[in-house]
Amino acid sequence: MTSQQHRKRVKRSALAVSAALAVVAGVAATAPGAGAAPSTTPGKPKLKLIAASNAVTAERWEWEGETGISMDLGTYVTVDNAPLEIKIKRKSYKDPIVAQQILRDGTKTTTKTLPAGLVKDFTGLPGFLEVSFKNTAGQEVAKTKGTFCPNNASGRIRPDGAATNHYPESCPTNPFTLGSVWGVEKGWASNASAFGYDKPVDLPVGEYTAKVRVAKKYRDLLGIPNDQPTIKVTVRQESDGGGGVGLTSHSGHSGHSGHQAAGHAGHHGPDAPIPGALSHALEDRGLAHHLGDGRGHTDGSRIAPALKPATKRPTGRASVPDVPKPDLRSLPAFNIGISDGEDGDVPGKDYLAFSANVWNAGPAPLVVDGFRSPGKELMDAYQYFYDASGKQVGYTPTGTMEWDGREGHDHWHFTDFASYRLLSADQTKEVRSGKEAFCLANTDAVDYTVKNANWKPYNTDLSTACGEENSISVREVLDVGSGDTYTQNIPGQSFDITDVPNGTYYIQVIANPEKRLKETRTTNNVALRKVVLGGAPGARTVKVPPHHLINAG
Repeated sequence: MTSQQHRKRVKRSALAVSAALAVVAGVAATAPGAGAAPSTTPGKPKLKLIAASNAVTAERWEWEGETGISMDLGTYVTVDNAPLEIKIKRKSYKDPIVAQQILRDGTKTTTKTLPAGLVKDFTGLPGFLEVSFKNTAGQEVAKTKGTFCPNNASGRIRPDGAATNHYPESCPTNPFTLGSVWGVEKGWASNASAFGYDKPVDLPVGEYTAKVRVAKKYRDLLGIPNDQPTIKVTVRQESDGGGGVGLTSHSGHSGHSGHQAAGHAGHHGPDAPIPGALSHALEDRGLAHHLGDGRGHTDGSRIAPALKPATKRPTGRASVPDVPKPDLRSLPAFNIGISDGEDGDVPGKDYLAFSANVWNAGPAPLVVDGFRSPGKELMDAYQYFYDASGKQVGYTPTGTMEWDGREGHDHWHFTDFASYRLLSADQTKEVRSGKEAFCLANTDAVDYTVKNANWKPYNTDLSTACGEENSISVREVLDVGSGDTYTQNIPGQSFDITDVPNGTYYIQVIANPEKRLKETRTTNNVALRKVVLGGAPGARTVKVPPHHLINAG
C-alpha cells in the first residue's frame, strides 16, 4: 500500500468519540453500578460493557479500489469499585512480554499475573471485543474482533468518580516499547470500539444491527458480565471526498475525539492525519511510520501546550551538581526500507531509509533551553539540573540549536543529539554516516514503568514543542519514560547506498554522540540493527532479520 493510501486510510478512520463521550454519562446512569459505588471485593474492579448510543451513522469510503466503513460503535467498558490497572513489561528484547493486573484496595497492593501469551504487544488486549452485523432480514453479514486499549478516550460515569484520569492516554505502537501502564479510573469508562485498520469492515450502504460482546476469555479473567448491547448502524456513502469525520451519534453531537497523550507513533515527518484522530487508530504498525507533525496538528496526540523557557539566560557559575540526571538510550532502527530519492533526497539514487528513536530512561528529565542573540542564526543551548523538590540547582552550556526549515521539520533542533552509521558486517568499518539534530519531543512512550516516568508529558504536540522560525528562545524536554522518533521518510533520515555492495550491514544509532549532554551514564547510548542489502541499482532490496523476539522491519 502506498503512503498516500495509508494517509487516506487514517483520514477515513478518524473516530468521533467526543460524540459518544458526550452521552456516555447519561447512558451509564441507567446501567447497573452507575449510581453509588457497588459493594464488592475490595481492590477488585467491577467491569461492564455498555453502549453510549442506541444508533450510529457510519460513512462508507472508497479509495483506489479499497473500501471500508469508518466505525466507532460508541461502546465503553465501565470501571467501578476499584481502578483497572495493568502493567506490561519485558526485561529485554530477548524476553517475552509479561502483563500483571495491579489490585489496590487502599491499604495494600497486590498483583495478578495474566496468562502467558495473552498480551502480545503494547497496543492493548487483542480480540477483546467481538462484533457481529446483521442486515434487516436478520442474516449475519459480517463479524470482526477488536483490540481494547484501556487508555483510549475516557470519561466519568459518576459525579463522585475520580476528578482526573492519571493514567496514560494511549497505548504504545512502537515495536521496541519496553514497558507500559494501562488503566481506567474508578468511576470512569474507556472507549472499546477500536478495530484493526489493516482489515477494515466493509458493508454496503444500508441498515444493520451490530451486536457487541466481550470475548469469553476476558469475561472469565476479569469477571465481566456477558452483556451484549445492540446498536443500529446506518451506513451511508461518503459524499464529500475528503477525510471528514466518519461517525456521528443520533444525539446530534459530532466531532473529533478527545486528544490523546504521546504513547504511540507521534513521529517527526511530513505526513500526518487530520487532528484529533484517536491514537488507537494507529494500532496498525504499518501505518505508524507515515505519521508525523506539522503546524497545528499532531499524529493523534493530545495537544499539550509548549513549555516556556526561562525568562533569561542562566547566570552565575555553570555547574553540574550531584543530582539525578537523564539516561539517554537508543532504540534499534525500525521501519527500514529502500527509497529512490523521495522526500528531499537526490532522484535516481538508492537510499536505505529508517526510523530512529532516542529515549530517556531517567530518573530525571532532560531539559534544554535555547536562547538566541539578536540577528544570530543559532541559539545557545543550556541543560538544567534539578533537586528532588524540583528546584533548579545547576546548569551547563551544551551546544547550540539550529532552525531546520525542511518539510517535516520546521522547528528548532538541538544539534549533536544523535548520529547514525552504516557499519560493515564485522562492525569494524564505517560505510556511511550521518548526524541528525533533533527537536526534543515526547513522541513515544517507550517505558512508563521506569522510576519517575511521567505518564502525561508536555512537549507532545510537535507543532508547539520546538518553536517557530522567529522564536527568540525555546524549551525542549525529553521526559522520563518517553522517546523521540524521527521517521524514515523525513529528509536526512537515510544512507546513500547507490554504490554500496550487496551484503550484511548494521545500522548504528548513537545518542548524545559528542557527550555534550550530562547523563546518568553513557555506556548504553548505542543500538544496532542488522540489515541485508540486495538487488540491482535502481531496484535495491533490504531484508531485516528479527531483533531477538522483535520481528518488525
